Amino acid sequence: MTNSLTFPILKLLADGKFHSGEAIAQHFNVSRATVWNALQHAENLGVEIFSVRGRGYKLAHALTLLDKQAIISNMSPQLAWLNVEVFDTIGSTNSYLMQNMSAQTHGTCVIANLQTNGRGRRGREWQASLGASLTFSLLWRFQCGAAVLSGLSLAVGVALIRGLHEVGATAAQLKWPNDILLNQQKLAGILIELQGDMEGPSTAVIGVGINLHLPEHLLQKIDQPVTDLNHATTSSVNPNALMATLLKHLAEVLLTFEQSGLDALRKEWTAHHAYHQQPVRMLMPDGSEVTGVVQDISDNGTLIVETANGLQKMMSGEISLRSATPAHSA
Repeated sequence: MTNSLTFPILKLLADGKFHSGEAIAQHFNVSRATVWNALQHAENLGVEIFSVRGRGYKLAHALTLLDKQAIISNMSPQLAWLNVEVFDTIGSTNSYLMQNMSAQTHGTCVIANLQTNGRGRRGREWQASLGASLTFSLLWRFQCGAAVLSGLSLAVGVALIRGLHEVGATAAQLKWPNDILLNQQKLAGILIELQGDMEGPSTAVIGVGINLHLPEHLLQKIDQPVTDLNHATTSSVNPNALMATLLKHLAEVLLTFEQSGLDALRKEWTAHHAYHQQPVRMLMPDGSEVTGVVQDISDNGTLIVETANGLQKMMSGEISLRSATPAHSA
């Protein structure tokens, strides 16, 4: 169920100041009860709204909502071919593109002010709140088969690092295979879904979630160390300008990846890997653990780890930094 007034009112409240119910009702030429119902709907979506008798309604803090025209105005004319769509609220940007893939053009980017059913790796829920994160998905068609795209998430990581560093988050690092860290805490995640032949043309839906300003109530729901861009830069980052910057770097990196594969980006990826040459503990899907020291990545994105049994290539798993000294000297 949607309420057509909810987001227009939220855009009015985005300045972080109190607005009386009466003033809001007059602004939209509706009753105060209609305003109340629209804001109830916002709260049902998880938006935190303060209501004080005699003063009105306000958001927890001022925020800049995503706006298609504001994003496009920050993009260079060379990127005008990208199809940018901004939704006030959507279940999942990845799911939307996967379900409507045949109707979408190459380079379609779907961005959400509020994603209500976002997904992370391994079916995890991506926790969201209005203004808390930048969530978007980019549809990219490749002429090569899906078998060649195994290193795609690492390439996307390079693009995100370039963009985050450009806006001032210079301490951001990569974590294999698809996370961005800041001070060993998760700042962003990547979720890629592929459709197509292993050998023929294929389509990737590249989902990205970047923490912008995590409220306390959201932090309590997240079961891993996380941080946000608010703690990563000395000045506030405009999400519309950030989105335009990320699209610029994604387009550049994806073109490089198409032409030359991950090999052209390996050196840059490794330079930003938080765990390069570090002792790690690999938590495998079957519950077992492999410990060792990260040596490199291969040209198809597998992680090369020196273990007690020699060099091993890891296709999947989750890295966590181990504090103990490895059994073998490194």
